[in-house]
Amino acid sequence: MFLEIITPDKKVYSGKVNVVQVPGSKGLFEVLEYHAPIISTLEKGRVKIVEGNTELFFNINGGIIEVKGNNVIILAESIV
Repeated sequence: MFLEIITPDKKVYSGKVNVVQVPGSKGLFEVLEYHAPIISTLEKGRVKIVEGNTELFFNINGGIIEVKGNNVIILAESIV
């Protein structure tokens, strides 16, 4: 699936990933390929990205995630 992480200042990440784990308002959740469409608010916490055998981490100060059609967009308030 394709992931973009965007802040008001810039695009932080863009690329194909296997798994995205985010700090949802009601706890952590993961998005895998072909996940059902969803829009959710995000809390302050860590976003984990798995691309192949590599794990990347971004700390966000909240935001919104949209999953639709095997595309994921995270609109983060800021990256710390």
